[in-house]
Amino acid sequence: MTKVKEQSTRNQNKGISELACPITYAMNKIGGNWKCTILYYLMSGPKRYSELKKLIPAITEKMLAQHLKQLKEDNLVAKKEEQIKPPITIYSLTPAADELRPILLAMANWAIKDNKEQFEHLMKEQV
Repeated sequence: MTKVKEQSTRNQNKGISELACPITYAMNKIGGNWKCTILYYLMSGPKRYSELKKLIPAITEKMLAQHLKQLKEDNLVAKKEEQIKPPITIYSLTPAADELRPILLAMANWAIKDNKEQFEHLMKEQV
């Protein structure tokens, strides 16, 4: 990912739009292809990196690592490293991200209603 200069016009405009619109602020934190998906799967409890990768097979390792890092920097995901043999890293929701739970569930419920036929097909395959 290309680093953006702090004084760039793009970065200044981003900061101004975050102050002017709460939706822009929220989308800068949870927007993108995978952040909400990662948060959704962490709602069921802490997960190791490999567990998240199995739950989201379409995500590349680079994107998963990048989004976990961004979510951690935005105080939405906590990273705990356990010094055992072999060492493991566990990701979990922070209290700030836990407040997103009703929003993420509402998004999931909307998707199921909006695309009911597709989700019914998927459910039948899993049984």
